[in-house]
Amino acid sequence: MITFPISGWFALKIVPTYERMVVFRLGRIRAPQGPGMVLLLPFIDSWQRVDLRTRAFNVPPCKLTCKDGALVSVGADVQFRIWDPVLSVMMVKDLNSATRMTAQNAMTKTLLKKQLREIQMEKLKIGDQLLLEINDMTKSWGLEVDRVELTVEAVLQAPQDAPSLPGLDSAIQQLALHFFGAGSSGHTPVAAEKDTMEMVNEVEGSLPPASNPSSTSNGGAKKRPTVEELLAAMELFLSEALVSQVQACYQFNILLPNSAHSTYFIDLTTGSGKIGRGVPDCSPDVVLEMTEADLLALFSGELKPLGAYMSGRLKVKGDLNLAMKMELLLKAME
Repeated sequence: MITFPISGWFALKIVPTYERMVVFRLGRIRAPQGPGMVLLLPFIDSWQRVDLRTRAFNVPPCKLTCKDGALVSVGADVQFRIWDPVLSVMMVKDLNSATRMTAQNAMTKTLLKKQLREIQMEKLKIGDQLLLEINDMTKSWGLEVDRVELTVEAVLQAPQDAPSLPGLDSAIQQLALHFFGAGSSGHTPVAAEKDTMEMVNEVEGSLPPASNPSSTSNGGAKKRPTVEELLAAMELFLSEALVSQVQACYQFNILLPNSAHSTYFIDLTTGSGKIGRGVPDCSPDVVLEMTEADLLALFSGELKPLGAYMSGRLKVKGDLNLAMKMELLLKAME
């Protein structure tokens, strides 16, 4: 008191509302102090501030080999907070490093038991599973994990049991995997296996639907429509709801049987959408290249998008995420 106010700088501490102060008096821990003004005894008390706000860190992407042999680069974003300041100081020396290491080990052990399709389709479910596993380890440290979100950076190697073509672009393979995951998310496993079998048959060189003899046997098959007739029929399925879901412009570069090229577009960016021949007024977000027969087969449902991408009959230039939204138009036509 004689040296006050100089001693006040050492004896009085202000603790904000979002912090607590853990005080050790002669080596013994006391109850958390704060918020507000805290009185410390110089040369007797030692103290440490603990931040109770939610914090986050990211697990750096690491290469993992999935159960089906696929090689992926996967990271994670983790959010956590401290609920017991005393335990967070007593149990762990470096809380951030220990939590990051625990999250990385839990993620690695879990994903090694999963297939690539499971990781892509069930990221939220896997994140919830990791959250429970990490909390089992960190609850004794006075720490609670609020959220774990997986981030699949890249697919470095396709699954061993998946068909692969030497001349197929890696971006097209990734798009095919996205189609495969999105197409089977709302169906039963049997439907997913059916798509896989159809894709394998197309890769192995089965005849296109237009040249399949069984399609014209007995003279009962209907005549295949032209591209203009198909586009006119597609306009009936355009709507403002579809435009709000897609928000993209597509350009189709079609190879005709006489080796000539024709260009069409589907503009799903404004109004109820627009379909026409030629180049769209706006810059296309995605450019698709394929033959006339494959285009008719694709929009008539005879050719699956997965098989077209995997076999190289459909080439994509542009944003792959927007290209996947073409599936919404195909579903509307069904």
